[in-house]
Amino acid sequence: QHSMVSLKLQKRLAASVLGCGLRKIWLDPNEVNEISMANSRQNVRKLVKDGFVIRKPTKIHSRARARLSAEAKAKGRHTGYGKRRGTREARLPTKVLWMRRLRVLRRLLKKYRDSKKIDKHLYHELYMRVKGNVFKNKRVLMEAVHKQKAEKIREKAIADQLEARRVKGKAARERKAARRAERFAAGVHMEAPAAKK
Repeated sequence: QHSMVSLKLQKRLAASVLGCGLRKIWLDPNEVNEISMANSRQNVRKLVKDGFVIRKPTKIHSRARARLSAEAKAKGRHTGYGKRRGTREARLPTKVLWMRRLRVLRRLLKKYRDSKKIDKHLYHELYMRVKGNVFKNKRVLMEAVHKQKAEKIREKAIADQLEARRVKGKAARERKAARRAERFAAGVHMEAPAAKK
């Protein structure tokens, strides 16, 4: 007659008391009569204390195998052509690669500008070239920056030399003109006494 007794109420109350689901409640099959008498939470609490009603332990779902396979994949195992389901684009979109590269290069340019390594004009020129896909990685961009800087310095040196030469030439011309004027004046003086005679 034990199997005829319904312990639905007791199971529900026990679940509520123990704060878990109905599937986690274990009712002692040897104490069915005792349990069936309990019709309140208070009574159920007493049964729990006596060990007639127990909360079953949670089932273990081990991630050991998953971890192991993830570790192997990180080393590059199990990633051959036969294991790939998505297209190359789906697995790692070219847009993602582009965004990564662009952000790296822009960050570098910003750093250089903030630390006064490049002026805002060179920054803008390189920024636009980065956007135009001229530099394939950070190293190439850094080389370009150094090259541009060296070129700018060389141009400046040449410009300075030209300017110096121009100034020098101008000074020489002025001196020459002054000397000529002096000679001319002296010549006029020489001619004037001769004319008086």
